[in-house]
Amino acid sequence: MPGTLPVAIENYIALSAVIFFVGVAGVMLRRNPLIMLMSIELMWNAANLLFLAFSKMWLNNAGHVFAFLVITVAAAEAAIGLAIVVTVFRSAKHVDVDEVNLLKG
Repeated sequence: MPGTLPVAIENYIALSAVIFFVGVAGVMLRRNPLIMLMSIELMWNAANLLFLAFSKMWLNNAGHVFAFLVITVAAAEAAIGLAIVVTVFRSAKHVDVDEVNLLKG
């Protein structure tokens, strides 16, 4: 596009780091399993952003392939994680991952 400046790779790395650490903070600080799943998805997306940024820098499609694989794994993780959350907390009014003892054999 005429008149646009290219974005430096450092900006992509900084944005990805910020998104990743917001996800880490969400997993470490929140006890709600749905918030934890969303935070894990943020970390997956930060990795995808880095894959695509480095793919842009090296002018090949390997980053796009890896990002597609990460999206596939993230979708499977979200489906299985949501199924576990619904099964475990079906009868509970308050959900807290520290109180999960139903998975112990």
